[in-house]
Amino acid sequence: MKVLALAIDIDGTITHRDRSLSCRAVKALRKLRIPVILSTGNISCFARTAAKLIGVSDMVICENGGVVRFSYDGEDIVLGDKKKCVRAAKKLSEYFDLEFLDEEYRKSEVCIRRTFPAEEARKIIDGMGVKLLDSGYAYHIVDEKISKGFALKYMAKKIGIDVKNFLAIGDSENDIEMLEVAGIGVAVANADLKLKRIANIVVPGENGKGVEQALKLMGLI
Repeated sequence: MKVLALAIDIDGTITHRDRSLSCRAVKALRKLRIPVILSTGNISCFARTAAKLIGVSDMVICENGGVVRFSYDGEDIVLGDKKKCVRAAKKLSEYFDLEFLDEEYRKSEVCIRRTFPAEEARKIIDGMGVKLLDSGYAYHIVDEKISKGFALKYMAKKIGIDVKNFLAIGDSENDIEMLEVAGIGVAVANADLKLKRIANIVVPGENGKGVEQALKLMGLI
């Protein structure tokens, strides 16, 4: 398989646990001569700013696949239904004291601080057309059809690159579908066990070191 593009998570993959950016990852990504799509659970303005700072292409997947953008000056394309997520959050608020994050900026999902048991919450909102994702930094209530993999297939089709020619790198359970749809999926060493189980490759390095190892292994740098 020839790698023609890269989809890569941000938090925990090209950042350290404290969310500081890995300079090692940045240096490696700047050597690439293929399109790079940053893929994150965070909001659009965060992802676009990160793309500029890192020095990769402006294409981003945001809100766990609920929002995509093809250029810095382009428009956000909303793929997820936030109304369903709000209804589910309202249901959860009957059981837990919720602390919402970036509420006014999120266009496709609801983001909540990790202060309650995820599995119990998933049972409560089962059948409401949504799912609860754990990014390792926050919980995300997402339209059930939405994932980073769904968004990657959408973007790949639009830019004319077969999704199977993508390399995908991540660390969390919200990266699972992205690694599954890509031609090759790589988990860094600090990745969630669920992600490691479905990854084609698990590199020995954590965070930015793992990213560098993956790109070298694929002959991209």
